[in-house]
Amino acid sequence: MIPHHDSLTEILKQLGVNPEVGLSAEEAALRLESHGENRLREEKKKGNFRRFLEQFKDIMIIILMAAAVLSFAVSFYEGEGFIEPVLIILIVVLNAIIGVVQESKAEKALEALKRLSVPHARVLRDGEESMIESTGLVPGDIVLVEAGNFVPADGRLISCASLKVEESALTGESIPSEKSAETTVPGDAPLGDRHNMIFSGCSISYGRAKAVVTATGMDTEMGKIAGLLAGEEESSTPLQRKLATLGKYLGIAALLVCAVIFVIGLIDGIPLMEIFMISVSLAVSAIPEGLPAIVTIVLAIGVQRMVKRNAIIRRLPAVETLGSASVICSDKTGTLTQNRMTLVKAFDGSTSTLEDVGSDNSPSIRKLLLYAALCCDGKVVFEDGMEKHIGDPTETAIILAARENGMMKEELDARYPRLAEIPFDSERKMMTTLNLIDGKKIVIVKGAFDVLSGRCVEGKTREAREYVDRMGRDALRVLAVAFKEIDEVPAEPEPEILESGLTFMGLVGMIDPARPEAKEAVALCRKAGIKPVMITGDHSLTASAIARELGILDDGDETVTGSELSAMTESELKERVGKISVYARVSPSDKIRIVRAWQERGEIVAMTGDGVNDAPALKAADIGCAMGITGTDVAKGAADMTLTDDNFATIVEAVKEGRGIYDNIRKVVGFLLGTNIGEILTVFFAMLLWREAPLLSMQLLWINLVTDSLPAIALGMEPVESDVMNRRPRRRRENIFANGLGVQVLLQGMLFSTLTLMGFIIGRMTGDIATGRTMAFLVLSLTQVVHSFNMRSSRSLFKIGPFTNRTLTLAAVVSFAMIALVSFVPPLATIFGLTTLSYGLYLVAALLAFVPLPVLEATKMIGLVRHRK
Repeated sequence: MIPHHDSLTEILKQLGVNPEVGLSAEEAALRLESHGENRLREEKKKGNFRRFLEQFKDIMIIILMAAAVLSFAVSFYEGEGFIEPVLIILIVVLNAIIGVVQESKAEKALEALKRLSVPHARVLRDGEESMIESTGLVPGDIVLVEAGNFVPADGRLISCASLKVEESALTGESIPSEKSAETTVPGDAPLGDRHNMIFSGCSISYGRAKAVVTATGMDTEMGKIAGLLAGEEESSTPLQRKLATLGKYLGIAALLVCAVIFVIGLIDGIPLMEIFMISVSLAVSAIPEGLPAIVTIVLAIGVQRMVKRNAIIRRLPAVETLGSASVICSDKTGTLTQNRMTLVKAFDGSTSTLEDVGSDNSPSIRKLLLYAALCCDGKVVFEDGMEKHIGDPTETAIILAARENGMMKEELDARYPRLAEIPFDSERKMMTTLNLIDGKKIVIVKGAFDVLSGRCVEGKTREAREYVDRMGRDALRVLAVAFKEIDEVPAEPEPEILESGLTFMGLVGMIDPARPEAKEAVALCRKAGIKPVMITGDHSLTASAIARELGILDDGDETVTGSELSAMTESELKERVGKISVYARVSPSDKIRIVRAWQERGEIVAMTGDGVNDAPALKAADIGCAMGITGTDVAKGAADMTLTDDNFATIVEAVKEGRGIYDNIRKVVGFLLGTNIGEILTVFFAMLLWREAPLLSMQLLWINLVTDSLPAIALGMEPVESDVMNRRPRRRRENIFANGLGVQVLLQGMLFSTLTLMGFIIGRMTGDIATGRTMAFLVLSLTQVVHSFNMRSSRSLFKIGPFTNRTLTLAAVVSFAMIALVSFVPPLATIFGLTTLSYGLYLVAALLAFVPLPVLEATKMIGLVRHRK
């Protein structure tokens, strides 16, 4: 079969499908099993063993393993036991296993998000239209596509209307390719000349079509060049890259300190292997090598949390950006409003009368509704007593009003068939159909009054202007309807010909009520220092009325129309943009100018969109938010985030979660760096002052493994603080150590070091070196676990509730148990160089470990650690 060359009849016969019915569900299931899922082959995922081996790539781990091998050699030569090198290897292996588990968790979370983001396809099966995941398509499926859709699989066109397809991903041609179902194509025609085909991965830029799937998955043209789209790039986030760089700097500093400690130890006669192992293990414990991985887990957990709030994040860096959004530019329809338009007013252009739309309108208004319904593509169906609107809400409102007047859309289409059409697009702001009505060929045009009235040569358009303004002041959306009779059906419908010389027929006015939660979300935005901006194609009066009702348009704010925006220079827009709260009658291309004007003022912009033409603005914005319900596949592909409920309140909730996630990352960074600084200062000052190592290499490694990783991950799961939306947005270039975190980390490290050295001195005074090291081990390890609770908030721990983070409580219990295990189980205690202490010393160690709690509470109380507002 040559899909682009063989006749359509032959192709349908070979694929065994009736284009009016489609495949049966049973046949589709059999073909899916035979052909496999409609997806490109992804790169083979890393196995757990490969992941395990990659944990040993870190230079510090390599040094530690080398030290263990050297320790083996020395122990063998001196005839001593192999406990220390074996234990070091065991700890390193355990650390690698934890790394594999963490990486697997993060990957599973991201895989779950990928599954949520799978594109959908409109398919005809068993004679019924339905939406399925595009991965379930099989050869022979009948698919329906329209402007804004990605083509889900390769297909031969059955029928199409004004179809243009963006095929640059395949052909390199930047201009959309015009398509025709009737075109005959030679068998050897190149891809760009196969005008009767649509190809997977391309996007519909204009018109609509019906096609039969001829190839799926790796058999598609895109599959043959699978490298273009196979899998998604794995890239670290900007924050992760900063933290990795920070780790390198800390590594250099740690190595310098370790070199000093090593030299001091050699001068004071400490055995070579002992001081070498202490130096190396200190370097490993001082460097937060797991920080980027833990940040990934925190981001992935936060993203999963957002899914429950109806926000699907496609790219992890967007999570970092969300928390600092300072402007949210939102569409009105469906996002700030309910997207359930209701027709309430109709104006008859022949008599200049305005009627309320009901179930028994006058003949002239009924004719207006008839013509308007014929020029619509939407549907209103009733399933199990539930009213379901399919298609553009403006159109379904017209169809429902016609239905209430006894005119069913299906019956109208059958009685007055459509002969040709010019689909709606946002540049023309009109839609046109050519219908056969009572033997006459009637062109029907519906669209924006401002545009359509200029194309009318008959009808009372001047009188209609007054009613347009009146309905606009009442927050109604107004559409105009016009018509004309022609003699012949044009071979290629052209807007310039069909949409001129019209007779004005009338107006329909509809309202889309504001979402109840939108007003509260707007108020929360303002409280959080975020500027809400409405951008809509609606009339300025309608937009302003809704914006004022929601609280977006305040006294002193401006409303600007698309024509006024076009007249502004870039510098004028940049100067005025801060005062403009509503943009009305603008095209999607205007959104880019608005985004850039805000960005030039240093603001971080979130932008919503749903159409094909919104894609550039969604990409230009710092956070592009696509609509999950009404949004096109192209818009979703360009966006960082998809709102599954098309709700403005969801954006605000996502910003709240984004702020919470960033806060949690700061807590994790502060905790890990504070504890690591404490470890390195403890050993450095002990060696400098007393020429004795307060902690053995195995003890340092155990502290690093137990008291760092588990509480750090648990801190990343801290619930979002209740007042997070009371703060101003984070500045674009704000450092993660801003607002005193850097100073706090340094002081905390010094506090841990001081307490540990106190424990070491007390133990050393009352016993031998083993007693001092046991005290230092207990104080340092317990202190870090206790301190993880301090890092939960810059507010008092007792105000937020000490045990409200159950994950952290569990992590602390496990950490305490692990510390107790090596301290009180004799064989393990011996291996770790720990000894039994008196009850008094255990009590002293516990008291020293809890010192950070009152100290941090005091600093919070007096304002040294300030809660950000």
